[in-house]
Amino acid sequence: MFIAVLTSVSNATAVPWNNHPTDQSMETVNSDTSVDFANPQQLSLARRGSYDVVEHRATIDVKQTATGIMQHIHVLIREPKGISGKLPGIVFMHGAGYGTAEDSFGDVASDLSSAGFVSAVIDKPVWNTSDLNRDYPASAQAYDKVIDYLRQLSNVDASSVGIYATSESTWISSYLLQSDHEVAFQILLSPMVHSPRHSLGFLAAQDFAMVGANPGYQSIVRRLFSSDLDLFGLHNMDITTLKPAAYAIPTFVAYGAKDVMTAQVDGAQTIMRLAHEANNWNVTIRNYPLANHVLRLGDEAQLNTPLVDSYENDMVDWAVGVTHGLKQTSQLVTGATITQSIAVPFDLKSRPTLTIYMLVIHGAALIFVLATIIMWIVALIRKIRALLRRDSRHVLGFTHGFGEILILITGTTLATLVLFFSGLAQVVYAVVKLIWGGAPETAGMIYWSWPVIQIVSTLVVWAWSRVFARLIEVASIRGLLKIPTLATLTDLLFRRHRGHQTDDMEGQTLPVISYTRFGKVLFVNTTIAMFCILLLFAFWGLFIY
Repeated sequence: MFIAVLTSVSNATAVPWNNHPTDQSMETVNSDTSVDFANPQQLSLARRGSYDVVEHRATIDVKQTATGIMQHIHVLIREPKGISGKLPGIVFMHGAGYGTAEDSFGDVASDLSSAGFVSAVIDKPVWNTSDLNRDYPASAQAYDKVIDYLRQLSNVDASSVGIYATSESTWISSYLLQSDHEVAFQILLSPMVHSPRHSLGFLAAQDFAMVGANPGYQSIVRRLFSSDLDLFGLHNMDITTLKPAAYAIPTFVAYGAKDVMTAQVDGAQTIMRLAHEANNWNVTIRNYPLANHVLRLGDEAQLNTPLVDSYENDMVDWAVGVTHGLKQTSQLVTGATITQSIAVPFDLKSRPTLTIYMLVIHGAALIFVLATIIMWIVALIRKIRALLRRDSRHVLGFTHGFGEILILITGTTLATLVLFFSGLAQVVYAVVKLIWGGAPETAGMIYWSWPVIQIVSTLVVWAWSRVFARLIEVASIRGLLKIPTLATLTDLLFRRHRGHQTDDMEGQTLPVISYTRFGKVLFVNTTIAMFCILLLFAFWGLFIY
């Protein structure tokens, strides 16, 4: 019966997921990523490194509209030295994390400034938010304020200011471009394109598979990314950013062939579709071999890793040509073949009932496990005190061997829980290492730990069922499962009132579990805690065979 209940829970909480089509690819025209423009008037076009770069700094206050909180942000302005006249400008938008003006985009900002651009890198506008509750609309307003700041500079052409957005900030750029239709161009580095739920769900599912995680661990992703985070005041998972206005301007998209975080085929096709809906046919896509999510070579965890060969030149040449209004002659989609292992999980959606059940079962498990640990510590202290005092009275008073059985099964259940979290931690570690640019290793514990946990969990359920069967047997022998008659109840009440107990009544009230009240409470609390852990296992799909 226990197995039936737990299997039902596992199947009831399962989330359907369609990975197909798999192994998608988008062919490029050729492998040459360079960008060329027709220049009939023989304009003098700057290139990367044409000018020396000078820096100066400014500060801007930006307000989070929802709270009224102000953030004092620093702006690092780079510009070419010794050039007069109106220059194009560009504002850099941070990806995930907490970037500052001083430690972000130094190389690419200098590249563009050395080709005649006035660039602005700012402290990331975060206010009092975290990665979980970023205020994307307010962030868009903050970046737009910096764009306006550049437009007002005497040496900047207000009609030629664009943006450089990377990863997470491509969600923000969608908001920005829907409100500011005067942005001249955009450079998108590894754009996420789809909603956070779908983009991050894809990221986790693909990377779990790439590191060799057991399909059971992969099913955790489905449940986790079906959470209704609106219940916690987190409203970013299902933001709507797929708007034609987000791609209505000249767009340069750069992908890395070793990027394991973005859905590149679906992303590139969606960008082109939305751009065409906005009547924009000026979308250039480049896919660079050997490059990771941030277009760099090697492990992202290491400092000062170089950008992939030719990306800086290609990006700068494109920006120069676009701001001069030239017609591109090089192919729009080139570089390495764009690939994608699984489909974006568009069927993922928030499931409030599943989320509430997840909270209840995890909260109950945490409370009862903590209470059980505390009670066992108290029991140990009592036992030590009794031994020191040479007290022969029962400390826990378990009967029928329930004490030894309880310790054994509880230890096994907790060991299974530790194995579950250890296996999951190994998967997460392997995924993080993969994201940072490391090569996937041969799957070991992250594959075999899941079936081992399933087997042990089944044995634990069987052991608990034997315990309850023994409890029922003992209670039945004691007559505790019989429905008492009126005469029996009357006799019991009158005898207790007179303070008398017969021998057979004493025999009937012998303890089934323990002589002591503490022992009974400990047994019941431990049993509930272990059952909550089994329900936790069932929630995450361990009883789907």
